[in-house]
Amino acid sequence: MGIFEHLFNATLSVGGQEMVWREIIGNVIGLTSAVGGMRRKVWAWPVGIVGNVLLFTVFLGSWFGLAGDHPDMLGQAGRQVMFIAVSIYGWVRWNQTRRQGGADAVAVHPTWATWPQRAGLLLGMLAGTAFFAWIFGMLGSWAPRPDAWIFMGSILATYGMARGWVEFWLIWVAVDAVGVPLLFKGGYYATGLMYVFYGAFTIVGFVVWWRIHRRESLEAAAASSTPAAEAIA
Repeated sequence: MGIFEHLFNATLSVGGQEMVWREIIGNVIGLTSAVGGMRRKVWAWPVGIVGNVLLFTVFLGSWFGLAGDHPDMLGQAGRQVMFIAVSIYGWVRWNQTRRQGGADAVAVHPTWATWPQRAGLLLGMLAGTAFFAWIFGMLGSWAPRPDAWIFMGSILATYGMARGWVEFWLIWVAVDAVGVPLLFKGGYYATGLMYVFYGAFTIVGFVVWWRIHRRESLEAAAASSTPAAEAIA
């Protein structure tokens, strides 16, 4: 076995359970990306892509001869591919925003989605979950319906992050609520534990972005009222 193959197959034994190091590292990288996203850093997107590539190899273990006791999770694997595509979009969008604002500008200005946009997210979640549950079932997914829910929620949350919608954090909460029990049941303990932490982290992220939006709105209102006050004076 070569060095690369040895590292690729390396596992960590915890409480009698074997966890692949790629799963652990991929989730740590994902958490790092989430922290960067909360802080509105452009580097969050390319860092997240690295984690997506690692986790893709984990959730389609049979493709790499590594399935073991863990079932393939097509939704979990598929969302890594979609993450990469949406992350490229977010990477470009945040870079554009930062360049337009000058050297000291932030990459995104959090805002609430409009009601039509929220309706689009809800319809997309329901219709997409139903469609991909059928697709994953046809492809032999171990748990097609929750797999599809996690898949669609993850894509919509990542898209919402790219658009700067505060609500994207709440979509992650809905994803985690289904993902935690599913991953534990499938034996993906590292990812399941990380999802538990993500659940708490997304609530913090929601509050942080909400406060940023409120502060920026007040600053914009104050700036717009100042010229009017000067004109009256």
